[in-house]
Amino acid sequence: MTHTDARVPQTPQATPAGRRLPLLDVLRGAAILGTLMTNVWIFTGPGAEWGALQSGTSTGAVEGTFGVLANGKFLSLLTILFGVGLAIQYASAERRGLPWPGRYRWRALFLFGEGTVHFVLVFAWDVLMGYAVTALLVARLLTRSERAQRRVMWWAAGIHLTVIGLLTAALTLADNGDGAAVSGEVVDLYAHGSYLDQIAFRLENAIVLRMEPVLTFFLLVFLFLLGVRLFRAGAFGADETGRRLRSRLLVWGIGLGLPLNVAATLAGPDLFLLARYGTAPLLALGYIGLIGAVVDRVRRPGPLMTGLTSVGRTALSGYVLQNLLCALVSYGIGLGLAERLGDSGPWWVVGLWAGVCAVLMVGSTLWLRRFSAGPLETVQKWALRH
Repeated sequence: MTHTDARVPQTPQATPAGRRLPLLDVLRGAAILGTLMTNVWIFTGPGAEWGALQSGTSTGAVEGTFGVLANGKFLSLLTILFGVGLAIQYASAERRGLPWPGRYRWRALFLFGEGTVHFVLVFAWDVLMGYAVTALLVARLLTRSERAQRRVMWWAAGIHLTVIGLLTAALTLADNGDGAAVSGEVVDLYAHGSYLDQIAFRLENAIVLRMEPVLTFFLLVFLFLLGVRLFRAGAFGADETGRRLRSRLLVWGIGLGLPLNVAATLAGPDLFLLARYGTAPLLALGYIGLIGAVVDRVRRPGPLMTGLTSVGRTALSGYVLQNLLCALVSYGIGLGLAERLGDSGPWWVVGLWAGVCAVLMVGSTLWLRRFSAGPLETVQKWALRH
């Protein structure tokens, strides 16, 4: 064995080999569809991916409400769940006496490759590349003691909050007005430009478009390790321990996180970084408690629960597919609705989000009736076996 003596506590979650935790699938499905609540406004706004950087924050009540509920929250939830998945794989390696990180390094590198393809061909605001890099670091940390992991986790949180605080102060002191107008050339690129032109634009501006995972690296480390700790504490189990922990997350996450996020959003664009990367993770913890409370009370899963579970089991495929569908509907390379319906109000954007969510829930449910994993998940498993 090549790992250290740092062992995974034998919680009810870590012991049954190969057994899925139903709540994790529901949470993962909600996180995938929840990230689209933010990204759908990027696809449909003037200048799309680049326009979101130039124009700043939301401008209307509907988009603002989506921002309060979703902006950064479901991204944080997805990041926490990625840490949970890493902890599950580490626990599996421990049980089977396999070296760690071992082959997991290849899995992370393959994920980085998938994220790179996704960034170039589909969506500039990809999260997979950042997750892959963070996973390589955190995977090594899992072989260290619990004390060392806690130290790194809280140091990462402190560094991240310091950086975000300094950047927020700089934005507040700077006189930026209401944000810059989106370049007409960029608007035209996504409204009328060719697919190859859009790819070339992403590559030419890759450094700027890839700044989010660099800016939030320490936040990613913190949330990964937080996911590990929550899993080891039993926060996702169906027993009394899990329900008690989720109840605390609900009270503190919603009770404190919601008013903080509302305040940060209402404060305007100067606090955009604080709202997306500072207060959002707290509300994400509240969502774990809230969704867990709902799942605990469900005796017979209905279409919504079944759909969320299916999306959660095909999360990688669903994440890429929802971005591809929004691009084809919004950009000029497809239906071009972002330009055609740009002056018709926000409700068509809400309809696009709901429609894509329905497609993913129904499609993943039907897919899993014939296959055991999503298409991209299957490709990943096949590639890593060869």
